[in-house]
Amino acid sequence: MDLTRSLSDIVALVAGLVAVLAPFFWADAQAAAQPLLILGALLVVSALWSILGAGGAGSWVTAAFGALLFVSPWAFGFDGDAASAWTAWITGAVTVVVGLLTVLQVRGRTTAAA
Repeated sequence: MDLTRSLSDIVALVAGLVAVLAPFFWADAQAAAQPLLILGALLVVSALWSILGAGGAGSWVTAAFGALLFVSPWAFGFDGDAASAWTAWITGAVTVVVGLLTVLQVRGRTTAAA
């Protein structure tokens, strides 16, 4: 098991769990509940799938879910609610950064091995 890949999957899992739990604890906007729940759940499922060794979604998919989570405050109109918006922005940005770094590291290893 590749340690870098598994750590990025764990970070994606935690970010997804934060997004899923936010509407129940600190994100009050009604418009934020559905995007945070759905995108967070997709992030959790893709991370668990990858952690459990089922091949899983690639890091590109994780980064894409993070990007969708990042733009969701503007797309769904809850950018006025600070708690919901900042939750989406932070979890989305962390997921995008981790996903893209993993893609670059894996690509660098496969290029060096070839």
